Amino acid sequence: MIGLVGLGLMGRPIGLRLLAAGHQLVVWNRSAEKARDLVAAGAQAATDLRDLAQRCSTILLCLSDGEAVAEVLLSAHGLGPLQDSQLIIDLSSISPAQTRHLAAQTAAHWVDAPMSGGVRGAESGTLVIMAGGEDADIERLRPLAAAFAQRVTAMGGVGAGQVSKLCNQLIVAANSLLIAEAIALAQAAGVDASRLPAALAGGFADSLPFQILAPRMAAHEHEPLQWKVATLGKDLDNAVQTAHELGLDLRLARQAQEQFEHARQHGWAQADLSRVIDLYPPC
Repeated sequence: MIGLVGLGLMGRPIGLRLLAAGHQLVVWNRSAEKARDLVAAGAQAATDLRDLAQRCSTILLCLSDGEAVAEVLLSAHGLGPLQDSQLIIDLSSISPAQTRHLAAQTAAHWVDAPMSGGVRGAESGTLVIMAGGEDADIERLRPLAAAFAQRVTAMGGVGAGQVSKLCNQLIVAANSLLIAEAIALAQAAGVDASRLPAALAGGFADSLPFQILAPRMAAHEHEPLQWKVATLGKDLDNAVQTAHELGLDLRLARQAQEQFEHARQHGWAQADLSRVIDLYPPC
């Protein structure tokens, strides 16, 4: 049996794709109502985390941050003692240092497997996964990941997946702010910014985030939710902290971190990433 803990923006579509691929799935979420459509699709609902751990040889975690992962693993109401035959696959994005610490606290095998591709990638099964762990454990991940990801890349030992995800998030975060500035510049100059995605498609400035974010930013429409400002802000914080621990000064990352903090202070933490366009109001 496969366990899935965390049924939010990413966990829910991943669970549905695992079920569609024929996997037997046991699910748990802090808000039990989020499990209803997965149970309707064939999943079994665990009564609590200990119940899930006792029924599943492989457990996927898809949680918001390191604090949530630690609580699921180590708290009194968490998964409880795990066996050395079990495998934890952490799809969450948390700091490399915390990943290594948590992995050392459990007897189970561990793969940190953060993802890139957002909600659209989870729904379409086109996520990319950067995996850290023992080669044999990453091989155990691959047949499961085939249901929701187009690629799994082994990046090194435990923690290497999280470092790779931070590299990804540095690029995405800075890119999202530059996209917002480009939209703001076009609109201030009287150019129809909604035409930029088509105009720049296939050029050096094109990217998947650009094609998703630019139309939303140009129209100031931020639904449905694809990425949360808080999620990317958290990853930027982890990237800057990790760099500091390594003696690196990531100057652009710190500037992006400041902008994301401004967005959070405006009350946009739970808003879609496209909301950062509002950091650049028209004159």
